[in-house]
Amino acid sequence: MTLPEAAFPDLDSMLSRKFGKEVANYFSGSCIRDISEASLTCTPPVGSPLNRVSFLRTDHSFLSAALKHPTTSFLLFNDLNPLATDPATLEYVSYEDVEPLIGKDPYSKTEQELISDYNSTITIPQLLFLGLDERNKQGLTYNIYTGSPYFALDVTPKGTITSQAESLIQALESRGLKFLEGRIQASLPAHDAAIYAQGRALLDWNARNPFCAQCGQPTLSINGGMKRTCPPKDMASLNGAIGGNVEAAPTERPDCATRKGISNLCFPRTDPTVIVAVVSSDGERVLVGRQKRWPQYWYSTLAGFVEPAESVEEAVRREVWEESGVKLGRVVIHSTQPWPYPANLMIGAVAQCIPGGEEIVLKHDPELEDARWAELDEVREALRVGTSALGESAQEGYKEGNLRLPAKTAIANQLLAAVIGGFVGERPGI
Repeated sequence: MTLPEAAFPDLDSMLSRKFGKEVANYFSGSCIRDISEASLTCTPPVGSPLNRVSFLRTDHSFLSAALKHPTTSFLLFNDLNPLATDPATLEYVSYEDVEPLIGKDPYSKTEQELISDYNSTITIPQLLFLGLDERNKQGLTYNIYTGSPYFALDVTPKGTITSQAESLIQALESRGLKFLEGRIQASLPAHDAAIYAQGRALLDWNARNPFCAQCGQPTLSINGGMKRTCPPKDMASLNGAIGGNVEAAPTERPDCATRKGISNLCFPRTDPTVIVAVVSSDGERVLVGRQKRWPQYWYSTLAGFVEPAESVEEAVRREVWEESGVKLGRVVIHSTQPWPYPANLMIGAVAQCIPGGEEIVLKHDPELEDARWAELDEVREALRVGTSALGESAQEGYKEGNLRLPAKTAIANQLLAAVIGGFVGERPGI
C-alpha cells in the first residue's frame, strides 16, 4: 500500500508558503505532478493516473474507438468486488475478454437512439468509461488527446445476461484470478486504489438507481455510465420491467418531470461527510471516540454527515457537540478523501475547543460508546506502532492496552498526524 502524492509537491507558491504542502489521501490523487508538462501526466503515478475527459462521454465515436483499442483496460467487478490476482494487485482484462458479455459495440448507437429503442426487459451490462492514462503515448489518439482508455464493468450475473456473466467469471477464475471479497480494499497501490474507487462508487450508484425518483419507471444508463435518464417510451410492457422476458408493443410511459427543463437527469450521488481532529483549548490534547462495535482500545476522530443548508464548519461543530458534548471554536479544513463505501467525500478538518468547552457529555447522540482526551505523546506513540484497519494487528512494539488508531489509508490518521506534526501552532510537539 502506498499513499498518493499531491499535485506539484515541490512547487513554490504564495499559497504553499502560507498553508503548506497539499495533502492527498488514499483513494484520491492528482494526474498533474510536473509543472513542466503541458498535459495531464503522472510520472510516477500519484493517485489516479487517469484524465477523465468528461466532455467526451457523450461522444460515441470516441467511446467506440476507446472500447476496442489494443491498449484498453477493463476493471471487472462482481457484486462490487474487483478482479485481482491478490489483495495488493488488481487484474485488468481486454476487450476480447468482455466482448461475449457486452457485445460487439454497445456504443454503435447514439444516446438518443439508445433512449428511443429502450427495452426494460433486456439487461444491459453496466459499463463505465473511467478515463485515459496519458502516460502511454502509444495509446488511443482522438483529436488532441492520447492515452490508454480505462473502463469498469459490472459482471454480476443478473437478468438476461446471467449466463454470459457466469461464463466470463468461470473463465477468469480458471486463469487463477479472483474477485476480492471484503467491504474495504486498502492494500492496493495508490494509482490502482484511485481507479478502483472511481469504478466501485459509480457502479454502486448505478445499481442503486434502477428506477426514476420522479415517476418510478426504469432508468437507462447514459453518458459513459455517469448519468441515468428516464426514457419516454419502453419497448416492453411495464409488467416486464427490469429483467423480465415478456415482449410487448412499445409503451408510452407516463409524463415525467425529468424530461423537462435543462439537464434534469439523475447524476451520481456524493455524500459530504465531515471528519475532525479536535484539539483542546490549550493545544495539549486530542479528542478521540469509539463505537461499540470496534475492537478494544481502538479509537478514531469524530465524523458525521453534512446536512442540507449547513456549512462544513457548522457541521463540524454540530457533529462534535452531538456526539461528545464538546464545544468548538475555530474550524480549519485540512484535506479531503473520496470514500467509495458507497459514495462519501470525507472533508477533513482540524478544530479547537473554546476555553471551558472540553467537558465530554455522551447523553445526546448515542453513536459513541466512549470519548476521551488523549495526550499528544499518547497519540504520537499510537501513530507510530498502534495503527491498523479494524480487526487487524498493530505494528511490532505495540503494548496491549495502549491507544489504537486507524491506518494511514484513513483520513483520520492524516488529521491526527497533522496535529502532532504542528498543524495547530508553532509550539514544539504540537
